[in-house]
Amino acid sequence: MKTEILFKEESFKIVGACFEVYNQLGHGFLEAVYQECLAMEFRDQGIPFIEHPQLKLCYKTKSLKQTYQPDFLCFDKIIVEIKSAKNLSDEHRAQVINYLKATGKILALLVNFSHYPKLEYERFLAPSHSCNSINS
Repeated sequence: MKTEILFKEESFKIVGACFEVYNQLGHGFLEAVYQECLAMEFRDQGIPFIEHPQLKLCYKTKSLKQTYQPDFLCFDKIIVEIKSAKNLSDEHRAQVINYLKATGKILALLVNFSHYPKLEYERFLAPSHSCNSINS
C-alpha cells in the first residue's frame, strides 16, 4: 500500500530553506539567530509564513483565551517549531504534538539547528491521523 506524504511540496520547500540556513550558519547559534535568518530565507524563497502566530486553542469545541505561538506557520497550515539544542528531546516533541492537538492543524515540522554534523528535523502528523511522528 502506497502512502502519500501530506503537504509534500510545501514541507520540502520549508525543509530546503532550513538546510540553506544551516549550510550558511552551521550549528551553535542561539535560536533567535536561526529564527531571524529563517524568516529571511522564507521571504527569499517565496514561502508564505507568519512569524510567531497566535493560534487559537479549543477545549471541547469552546475557544480558550490562551493561545499557542509556534515559531512559524507556513502556507497557513504547517507549524514550524525551531530549536537550537544538542539533540531533540521528548519535551520538544511533546510541545509540537500539543500544538497540533490544540490548534487543529495537521502537520508540524520540528527543526533543530544546533545538531551536529547535520540539520535534524522531524515531521509530526496530528494525533487523529495514522502516524504521529515520521522521523527524517
